[in-house]
Amino acid sequence: MVELVRHAQPGAVSVNDTPFLAADVGGTHARIGLVKASGSGVSVLAYRKYACADYPDLIAILRHFLDHEAKAKVDRCALAVAGYLMDGVVINYNLPWKVVMQDLRDALGFRELSFINDFEAVAHGARFIEPGKTLLLTGPEIGNGPIVVVGPGTGLGSAVCIPGKKRATVLATEAGQTSLAPGTAREREVLSRLAQDDDYVSYERVLCGPGLKTLYGVLSAMRERKPALDSPETITAAALAGSDAVAVETLHMFCALLGSFVGNLAMLYSAKGGVYLTGGIVPGMRDFLVKSQFVERFLHKGRMRPFLERVPVRLMEHGQLGVIGAAGWCLDNQDER
Repeated sequence: MVELVRHAQPGAVSVNDTPFLAADVGGTHARIGLVKASGSGVSVLAYRKYACADYPDLIAILRHFLDHEAKAKVDRCALAVAGYLMDGVVINYNLPWKVVMQDLRDALGFRELSFINDFEAVAHGARFIEPGKTLLLTGPEIGNGPIVVVGPGTGLGSAVCIPGKKRATVLATEAGQTSLAPGTAREREVLSRLAQDDDYVSYERVLCGPGLKTLYGVLSAMRERKPALDSPETITAAALAGSDAVAVETLHMFCALLGSFVGNLAMLYSAKGGVYLTGGIVPGMRDFLVKSQFVERFLHKGRMRPFLERVPVRLMEHGQLGVIGAAGWCLDNQDER
C-alpha cells in the first residue's frame, strides 16, 4: 500500500471513504489505481500499469482494471491524461486513440469523472516525495518556493506547482512546445537540419523518446552514416555501453539540451522549491546523466547562475506518482465541485 500525506488545512478536504479510480494515462503507458481517502492521506488499494498500444481504447483498459484488479463497483474516476481538454475531448497527438469524456461515462457508468493534465497530477504528487527517494543532481538539499516537474517520455511534459496559504496551485504548461534554443555550433547545425523539413522546431522534437531517435538520425546524417539503431531503447543502451559513437553523442546532446531547457523553466517560474525530473526515459540514463553536461548547461545562464545554484534539481522515478497526484487533486477539490 502506498500512502500519500496531504498537508491540507483543517476542513479543506472532505474525506470520502468510498474507493474510486485514479488513472495516469500517457502516450505509452496507462497507470491505474483503486484509491481511497485515508485519514489525512490517500491509500492505493490496487495498482496496475498497462501498455496503451495493447488495447483498442482507454475504456478497454479501465474495464479490464475494474474486472480483474478492483473487483468492485466504482462510480468515480480522477483521470490524468497527457494533453488538454477541449469540448469534452482530450487533445493529444501522442495517444494511440481518442479519449472522449462522455464515452467513458456512458461505457463505464461513472457518476463523476474529473480531468487533470498528467503532469499537473505529477506536480501535485511531487510535493510529497521524500527527498531521500530522489537523486539530487545539483543545488541545496532543501528548497522553498515553486516546484517545476519535467518529464521526457513519449512527449515532453511539464508543470509548475505554486505554494499557497491554503493549498497549492498547479498549472499545466506547454513548455515542451517552446522554440528549441541550441547552445553550441553542433546543436545549431542540428536545428538547421530539422528546420529544413519543419519551419518550427520545438524542444519536444528532440527531448522525448521519439525525439531521441530523431536526434540520432540527424547526427548520423551529419557523419554521413546510415542510422544503425532504430529505437530510443537501443540508442540509450548503445550509448550506455559505449558501443556506438553516434549514440554516445546523441545522449550527450540530449542531456545538454535538457539541462538548458530545465534551466529556462527554473528561471521562468522562479523554481526555488526545486525541479523534479521524471518521465519514462530519463531514469534509464541516470548514471550517464550524472556525468553529462546536464548540470553545467542548467547553470550556464550568465548572470543568473548564482540563482540557479540555489535551485535543487532532483531525479525521481515516475512509478505511481501520477496516480497518487490525481487522487490527491480530486480529494483536495471535491468540495468545490
